[in-house]
Amino acid sequence: MRQDGFRAEEIDTSRPHPARIYDYLLGGKDNYEVDRHAGDELAVAAPEVRIGVQANRGFLQRAVRYVVGSGVRQILDIGTGLPTSPNVHEIAQEAAPDVRIAYVDNDPIVNTYANALLSRSGATSVVLGDLRDPRAVVDHPEVRKVIDFDEPVALLLVAVLHFLTDAEKPGEVVATLRDALPAGSFLVLSHATGDFADRSDAQAVYKKATASLNLRSRAEVESFFDGFEPVEPGLVQVPFWRPDTEPSPRSGEIGFYGGVARKA
Repeated sequence: MRQDGFRAEEIDTSRPHPARIYDYLLGGKDNYEVDRHAGDELAVAAPEVRIGVQANRGFLQRAVRYVVGSGVRQILDIGTGLPTSPNVHEIAQEAAPDVRIAYVDNDPIVNTYANALLSRSGATSVVLGDLRDPRAVVDHPEVRKVIDFDEPVALLLVAVLHFLTDAEKPGEVVATLRDALPAGSFLVLSHATGDFADRSDAQAVYKKATASLNLRSRAEVESFFDGFEPVEPGLVQVPFWRPDTEPSPRSGEIGFYGGVARKA
């Protein structure tokens, strides 16, 4: 039994995992043959997928700089995935060295790599937890060690809610997390969509993985921001959220919405 309560045999490498597929598509090395095969299938099904994950990563970086620039000094990143430099804590602490970050993911392999690679100075915490149980995430002692829910928090739900089915009530999950946040907090969220192309072939790839891909429309994604005030330009395709360079000609193909909003 490992310290986090998971046995080694519970780490499933027989099926692709979304975090490891994402790592492969970003050019990372913390993945397995089954993940690389799934990533290659995705690239055939959705040829823009690699520029899409890069654009989503760029959105994450810009959004983190924005919330830190707005004065937030705590970040709760749920569904963090495998560490990819620059990590959230690197981006945030470059802007403000006193930012504290709690990373949460449900893959024991992610937890293992993160614990090995991330700073253990006390400014970061790595938690094995499941978004589908948001109250347990908020109450986790390792989260509470670095996050003070009496002060504004930036909640990051980047490319993770689309792995929850409608039956798992993602709207209620977000509402529970929202209600735990004080005024002045931010929600940073991105989500895959089929609004710009038929992505049924991509969804078929994820049916063989540990989590399905649940594409949602703009209106459905926008509903996750209920109770928050959107930051300009609102919910847009990720390359168009406050870009710091000219979006590429293929940006309009990218099937990711992203937005940032503040809790009043």
